[in-house]
Amino acid sequence: MDLQFVGMDPNTGEEGSPTVWVEEETADLVLQGVTAEEVLRTHIHEIQWVPGHAPGIPAHETVIRIPARMVPILREACNAAERAQLRGAAGADADVSSPPGDA
Repeated sequence: MDLQFVGMDPNTGEEGSPTVWVEEETADLVLQGVTAEEVLRTHIHEIQWVPGHAPGIPAHETVIRIPARMVPILREACNAAERAQLRGAAGADADVSSPPGDA
């Protein structure tokens, strides 16, 4: 698994370090952050945010907080993810062979 480090909370201290990476193969954003406090998790858990979608936080998911000051880092991560997707698409296109000669 290749992770591209994008950035860390610029105000991080000795402990805790909200961080953003991009997983190169899938172009997924990988986030490390402070676990959301119970009152926020409860609020999120109780609301049906999208009609027809079950409310709640599934056991295999979590809610984290990323500081607003990290918005530029998240933008950079989104750009890196798009570039990774384009590289993946270019690689897939390269696998498709065309016959030699004039079209």
